[in-house]
Amino acid sequence: MLNEAGPDAYSPLEIAARVRDVGVVKARRDLLGTVVLAVLAGAFIGLGALAASVVSTGSELGFGPTRLLAGGVFSLGLILVVVAGAELFTGNNLMAMAWASGQLRFREVVRNWAIVYAGNAVGALGTVALAWLGGVHTLAKGAVGATLVAVAVHKTGLEPLALVALGVLCNGLVCLAVWLAMAGRSVVDKVVAIVFPVAAFVAMGFEHSIANLFFLPYGALLDPTAVPLAGILRNLLWVTVGNLLGGTLLVAGVYQVAYLREPRR
Repeated sequence: MLNEAGPDAYSPLEIAARVRDVGVVKARRDLLGTVVLAVLAGAFIGLGALAASVVSTGSELGFGPTRLLAGGVFSLGLILVVVAGAELFTGNNLMAMAWASGQLRFREVVRNWAIVYAGNAVGALGTVALAWLGGVHTLAKGAVGATLVAVAVHKTGLEPLALVALGVLCNGLVCLAVWLAMAGRSVVDKVVAIVFPVAAFVAMGFEHSIANLFFLPYGALLDPTAVPLAGILRNLLWVTVGNLLGGTLLVAGVYQVAYLREPRR
């Protein structure tokens, strides 16, 4: 049977209202629940990143198709976050809409972001530890490990301005994926909505702070000299700044102005 509300997707105006209201729920959730869901989200993103690394290793499809394949597989992480339920820092940047609408105080939003970011880090690092202990990097005679190191080396070699720009672009697409998923009424709707934006940001080499909390520590475990701590911290700092700008301004800010601002009398 069809949902009583009908099979059609929610309209953009309805999505904006739903995102605003969900932001309030997220901010008011109890601490333990928020932490647990944040750890789950970090683990989910780490699993997506690991799966993407495995499927791209040794691919003979060529540069573009291989990147697209990796991006499609990486979308597993955000699908798990949205459908199974979890708290992801980058997606939660959309909470800025609830603040702009006057339904949350700024400190409530920042508190959620800080707690969720810390929980995401724990989940991502936990996935690194389990994958390391399980020897996933030894697959394909160590070629998966070489892929992970190469990814980490590339990321730590980028300059701050590039990291910010790539972080902005990345979270613009991640928040749009969450936005589109909010339009769906079924699991299939949500999965289809998520895959294309996420596959696009991975294919184009954009930077995601929570994914990097998986890639960079794993690369450092495999080759500490090639992936130094200073490079990891620099990447995470500037990518996080870029992600914040992309999610709050390019998506939450734009749609707040378009759909939820109070009209002038």
